[in-house]
Amino acid sequence: MSFDLILKNGRVIDPSQSLDRVTDVAFANGKVAAVGDHLDGAGAEIRDVAGRIVTPGLIDLHTHVYWGGTSLGIDAEEFARTSGVTTCVDTGSAGPGNFPGFRKHVIDPCQVRILAYLHVSFAGIYGFSSRVMVGEGHDMRLLAARDAVEVTNANRDVVIGIKVRIGKTASGPSGIAPLDVALQVADETGLPLMVHIDEPPPSYEAVVERLRPGDVLTHCFRPFPNAPVDGKGQVKPEVLAARQRGVFFDIGHGMGSFGWKTARAMLAAGFKPDTISSDVHSLCIKGPAYDQVTTLSKFLALGMPLDEVIAASTVNAARALQRPELGSLKPGSAGDASILSIDEGSFPLEDVRGEIVTADKRIFARGVVVAGRWWHPA
Repeated sequence: MSFDLILKNGRVIDPSQSLDRVTDVAFANGKVAAVGDHLDGAGAEIRDVAGRIVTPGLIDLHTHVYWGGTSLGIDAEEFARTSGVTTCVDTGSAGPGNFPGFRKHVIDPCQVRILAYLHVSFAGIYGFSSRVMVGEGHDMRLLAARDAVEVTNANRDVVIGIKVRIGKTASGPSGIAPLDVALQVADETGLPLMVHIDEPPPSYEAVVERLRPGDVLTHCFRPFPNAPVDGKGQVKPEVLAARQRGVFFDIGHGMGSFGWKTARAMLAAGFKPDTISSDVHSLCIKGPAYDQVTTLSKFLALGMPLDEVIAASTVNAARALQRPELGSLKPGSAGDASILSIDEGSFPLEDVRGEIVTADKRIFARGVVVAGRWWHPA
């Protein structure tokens, strides 16, 4: 078999195959073609990645990449280059009223994959900037159940779920009611729901106990108030019950949703996140979230094993998306890979409350393979 590209001599970490060893990865026709030692490079582009880590293409399960269409949007390709991400999952930037523009002007032309949770609010997340901050769930008139179903059904190749935001900032006087509408849309379309939770009301417990198997609770390691642990550092019973029935817990770092104190308590209790995501947007890309590899680095600093950190941005994220062709280097999988390094030094890492932990290791993105071709850096 002839190959288009071979990554030679990298440390291949692929949790989907319980693989962690130095070997080669080959791509052909836009897919992973082979993983093995001393693959024949005749006619293929060869990239020697000795000393680097090769993983399945990183999936960032929570991003905002409707650049130019919403005030939160950042450029997906630029973000992918700096963060080693090959799949950006946009989480509700667009609703049914503005999704066609998102698809035509951003998703379709983008060189990296963009999948989307469609917001149940007609205009998505439309009112957030450094000066204007209006929760789209405050006005129940904006919730567009029929439109959301129609747009989802017309775009099932890229719409992978439904998004709703609940909390004092996001839904305000509407409380938990937007969740009722979103659950109906998710049920009607047969798709999972991703739910944002911010400060109370409603409580973390009230939201998470409504979620179904396969749904995603993002911002799961929030600081107080609405943390998943109580004042004694114990994981709340509703959180444990939700995991037991198959709810996914996603980090969604962002501007206000990751606290070192909460993370230490959760990991001490044996409760690790299912997925690690940046929630990158225009208000947090220069801190405290920065990007996906910075977010992943924080979990290395917390003592999570490297293979589990990688799994939380590859195979676990693919499972939450119900896209088994992603997040793996098994032959036949999507031809995406991320080339990373773990550098040693002194790296200050901040949470959303300003606490800084100085880590001695940090993950950096060093290269990206998209659809079987070396994409970045040139």
